[in-house]
Amino acid sequence: MTLATLIDAELAYGDQPLLDRAQLTVLEDERIGLIGRNGTGKSSLLGVLAGRIQLDGGELKLREGLHVVLVEQEPTLPDAPSLFDALLARGPIASIHDERERWRVEARLAEYLHRFDVDGTRALPGASGGERKRAALALAFALQPELLLLDEPTNHLDIDGIERLEELVLKRGASIVITHDRRFLDRVATRIVELDRGALRGYPGNYTAFESRRHDELDAEESARRRFDKFWAQEEAWIRKGIEARRTRNAGRVSRLEHLRVERAARRERVGNIKLALDAGARSGKLVAELKGVGKSFGERVIVRDLDLRVLRGDRLALIGPNGAGKSTLLRLILGELAPDAGSVRLGTNLAVAYFDQMRAALDPDKTVSETIAPGSDWIEAGGARRHVMTYLADFLFPPRRANAKVAMLSGGKRNRLLLARLFARPANLLVLDEPTNDLDLESLQLLEATLQDYAGTLLLVSHDRAVLDSVATQSLVAEGDGRWRECVGGYSDWIAQRPVTAAPAAVAKAPAVARKSERIKLSYKEQRELDGLPGEIEALEREQAALHASMSAPDYHARGAQQMRQDAVRHEEIELLLLAKLKRWSALEERAKAASATPG
Repeated sequence: MTLATLIDAELAYGDQPLLDRAQLTVLEDERIGLIGRNGTGKSSLLGVLAGRIQLDGGELKLREGLHVVLVEQEPTLPDAPSLFDALLARGPIASIHDERERWRVEARLAEYLHRFDVDGTRALPGASGGERKRAALALAFALQPELLLLDEPTNHLDIDGIERLEELVLKRGASIVITHDRRFLDRVATRIVELDRGALRGYPGNYTAFESRRHDELDAEESARRRFDKFWAQEEAWIRKGIEARRTRNAGRVSRLEHLRVERAARRERVGNIKLALDAGARSGKLVAELKGVGKSFGERVIVRDLDLRVLRGDRLALIGPNGAGKSTLLRLILGELAPDAGSVRLGTNLAVAYFDQMRAALDPDKTVSETIAPGSDWIEAGGARRHVMTYLADFLFPPRRANAKVAMLSGGKRNRLLLARLFARPANLLVLDEPTNDLDLESLQLLEATLQDYAGTLLLVSHDRAVLDSVATQSLVAEGDGRWRECVGGYSDWIAQRPVTAAPAAVAKAPAVARKSERIKLSYKEQRELDGLPGEIEALEREQAALHASMSAPDYHARGAQQMRQDAVRHEEIELLLLAKLKRWSALEERAKAASATPG
């Protein structure tokens, strides 16, 4: 059964149409992976299907009464005391008049919040972008739409969260998903639809099947284009010949040439690929970093416990773990930027480090694009050659008119490209990439992946993209919980194959039941004091977090400078970890206190 149909859809912002007589049919129970270069209009297309954007021309037909839910790339939530309250106040639930149905939706929402590991009682002002995104996903599944539209749902999710989302999408009805996660598309998609130069083209199967077929199509398109350009050039040469040729000029041939000129002018070229080249520069010493017995904690939250690690020249080490495991903190420990609480860190010799920070604190919002790459100059030295900054920026898809734009005005994807351009403009034999794949389209992502494979230096990589981890990493350091990290050979799939089999959960769950009745579980005086003080400590941290978040969201925040922005980013992470630790401790002490009050004698 057909759920939605686009007929000759037209949509434009500016001079280039996003949809140019586009056609699309969405069938019941099919799962569409919507792909295309950044800026081609994928999010706008979802907005059209959700009824939030009106077409300039053409027609959208929806099955009568079709229930459609869209989760935006950056969801907005209404003001409310908590995340749960904000979700209840959001349109779809607020508009439910039947009390029983409303109660059922609220119960499902609580269930999905738990599945996405979101604390619904979390104060809304202190909630991170990732928490808001996961909360919006939970609401979408709780509403049980017939057509679910997801715009970059894997952003802000760790690997466990991504795999959980895959399971949920597989179990429900029709969906259209925009994502750069190839593993997600391979597992979930039944059809790939590419938005390219205003047209929508469908390909049955998953992303791997699409890649094979699309490669052949692009080759054929390029061959046809070369034949057209050759014929057009011949006709242009003929029309410009001398007097003798003009005497025999054919009126029909002149008319055909005019038609060719119009066709050539109207042709839209594919957006180019960014051009990446990594210069490893002078070789570092054989030893890059050595950690012996390293430990690091924030309050009671242990990030690293008794870690021994050696990073040698040429290693490509991936750090794998859930959000909040401390991957970014561990990177800073390895680089010597953060002192350990225990153990020692020794750095190798002749290190030239390039650091891609997921917070993008290395970018000054007040500077222009060209100033970011070449401060005070029109020229840079890149890859051993002197290049004009405009030419270099063109490699990263920044046209000359963008060179004088302020960094603050750039989108997330453009900031990512600019940070890559800044990093790759100078030699580095130690490349540190903390979530470099966010906001990159699929073609740019694959190019980055190929560039990293050819990189001659040492790489430290944090990413939730399983395909990148598998293709790039030679070894992985995996968070196992409680500050323990395990080293294994290879990338993510290798870790899955090598990880140890854990004890049966049932056996673990039954362990506390064998405790003797005579065993005392009453809280000590010190523990009771700690329990009484924890709510105030948590409240103080949440107030600090809310104030910091408000400060970082202020329009003039960039004026505080890069150093202050880095300090705020570090403190933001510390507060997250401290809150998690204190909430867990509070919950544990509360449970013990309840058990003690229920135990006779």
